[in-house]
Amino acid sequence: MSDPNATPRDLFGARLKAWRARRRKTQLDLALEAGISQKHLSFVETGRALPSREMVVLLCASLDIPLRERNAMLAAAGYAPLYRARPLDDPSLRPAVEAVRLLLDGHMPYPALAVDRGWNMLAANDAALALAQGAADPSLLDPPANVLRLSLHPNGLAPHILNLSQWRVHVLARLRRQIEATGDRDLETLYAELSGFPAPERAEAEEFNGVFTPLTLRAGESVLSLFSATTVFGSPTDVTLSELAIESFFPADDATRALLSGARFEAARPLSRSPRESKRNAP
Repeated sequence: MSDPNATPRDLFGARLKAWRARRRKTQLDLALEAGISQKHLSFVETGRALPSREMVVLLCASLDIPLRERNAMLAAAGYAPLYRARPLDDPSLRPAVEAVRLLLDGHMPYPALAVDRGWNMLAANDAALALAQGAADPSLLDPPANVLRLSLHPNGLAPHILNLSQWRVHVLARLRRQIEATGDRDLETLYAELSGFPAPERAEAEEFNGVFTPLTLRAGESVLSLFSATTVFGSPTDVTLSELAIESFFPADDATRALLSGARFEAARPLSRSPRESKRNAP
């Protein structure tokens, strides 16, 4: 519970100290990176000095704090938010949205999807949607469809993942790193949920090859082996855009490449639709 008598100086100082600790930096480290004296930084953290708006922005940038949290830091110091969180249908985001669609279209016939900061699906090409339809529980595809929940849920894709124990370790480790980097409480909740799903024993045949963790998935009578790469926007100043990521899957072997190259798929679906809506409205 927050202190009702806390001043902006106290609120900002506590947040700044917490983020500095999260980034494992000393006061001297941060002071040198920000180009200020360690004494002044100490005064800011203890509430003896209130930073200017420019100083807040500088310290947040030095700690690589996510834009959403930078707004919270500004508010804690008594300033108005600096970074807008526009909806995806905002005209100013149209070039970025078109870029996402181009990336999804261009990745065919391999799966690719766009997600927000909570791993909720914003868009997907039909190769990804075809794989998602393997979920036993269709409600897992209802918006907002969470792709991590979809992959590990016992009624989702988990029964089709041949290296589920290995994939589960990979997903949870990646999510934990994201939580450590962002301090996102919603992701903490998601992590707790996913950790509670049944954990299969690791099969002896599952081995880490030291290059990447594959997703080995049974699709009908075929077996697909995929690895993923993440694409994000460079230097975004909009919160929504800063939290959008594209997960692109590539074939990890020749058999998967041949299977996907011979499949027939459509183009990417709009970002504003869910997977099931996209299927119903496909031309």
